[in-house]
Amino acid sequence: MTAPDNLIDGRALAAQIQGELTERIAALKARGVQPGLAFVRVGEDPASRVYVGRKEKTSAALGILSETHVLPETIAEAELLALLARLNADPRLHGILVQAPLPRQIRQEVVYATVAPEKDVDGFHPMNVGKLMLGDPTGFKPCTPAGILELLKRAQVKTDGAEVVVLGRGNIVGKPMAAMLCQKARGANATVTICHSATRDIPAHCRRADILIVAMGVAEFVKADMVRPGAVVIDVGVNRVPDATAKSGSRLVGDVAFAAVQPLAGRITPNPGGVGPMTIAMLMQNTVRAAEQAIAR
Repeated sequence: MTAPDNLIDGRALAAQIQGELTERIAALKARGVQPGLAFVRVGEDPASRVYVGRKEKTSAALGILSETHVLPETIAEAELLALLARLNADPRLHGILVQAPLPRQIRQEVVYATVAPEKDVDGFHPMNVGKLMLGDPTGFKPCTPAGILELLKRAQVKTDGAEVVVLGRGNIVGKPMAAMLCQKARGANATVTICHSATRDIPAHCRRADILIVAMGVAEFVKADMVRPGAVVIDVGVNRVPDATAKSGSRLVGDVAFAAVQPLAGRITPNPGGVGPMTIAMLMQNTVRAAEQAIAR
């Protein structure tokens, strides 16, 4: 049985990017440099363990040096910051990723500001956030919205002049996604609306969208009657819901009611297999660029 022809295959597009990176990694190694990436995970959150594991696996497949630091849930903020200072100073490492969520005693904004901007391959340091807002290409962009932008480009979805609605105003996806799409640049140049918990009549906004990007963190929030026929739908959400028929007693779903929306959409990302692989691919791309920039300095 063939897949519906309106699916945007994030796995295939991520594989394209990784294939392109192998040449750049080989060129770096020919100059005696192996890109290096450090993962920092605090506690034993199951989802964090899975996400870091996937990133480790991709790093290994590409020939990127990676090391993972697992810290106890009760660690003091000062100890975490001391580790980040050591990683900042380590010349073997070109990228540092601190996996969210972090425990309550640790201030996320302090952690992100402590990672050296030139090693901030997650794109959350205030300097990189500022460069993103200014349209400065020398900064690192957050991996998920950057992956969505690349996915739209490679799927030949026209953003120039498009009405884009972003559901969610988070710092990881919603805000940077809107900032990227409204830039005066190729692959952007869209008219962007951000909807959030205080937005009146979200369905009406959604029905106006040429491109709908959903990052609400609410299982199957977008229903068929919220989507204009022919619209492009990008589902960022990952939610676990009860399912008595599943061996684990639950299953993962996105923020879009996929089965109902897919027949209406012009293009749509599956979940899983859509945005997730692109996020990891952009992390690898940022790490390779960080290594290239390090030897250029």
